[in-house]
Amino acid sequence: MSVNKVILLGNVGSDPAVRYPEKDFAMAVFSLATNERNAQTQIETTEWHRVVAAGRLGTLAERYIRKGTRLYVEGKLRTREYEDKMHIIRKITEVYAEKIELLGRSSS
Repeated sequence: MSVNKVILLGNVGSDPAVRYPEKDFAMAVFSLATNERNAQTQIETTEWHRVVAAGRLGTLAERYIRKGTRLYVEGKLRTREYEDKMHIIRKITEVYAEKIELLGRSSS
């Protein structure tokens, strides 16, 4: 048995980029920032995550998610390869959302 589960709570860094690979099937991609403060040094570290929302979650993202929105996201990690414009093979890890809850706008 194995588990692939991600839970994130953070702020959206950019408006979702939405495309429709099939009719009535939205694919939204956006960045989500999570912050962590080191208790000893008080230094805050920000991690950026690439979130992919498909189907009804893609439609939700297109309608309601904007830069600065605070979100709770549950999903799975997926890693894929692609070839960039310079013909270099790149790897990217994305969070494929299974559940998204809108928590409001960022407090900052």
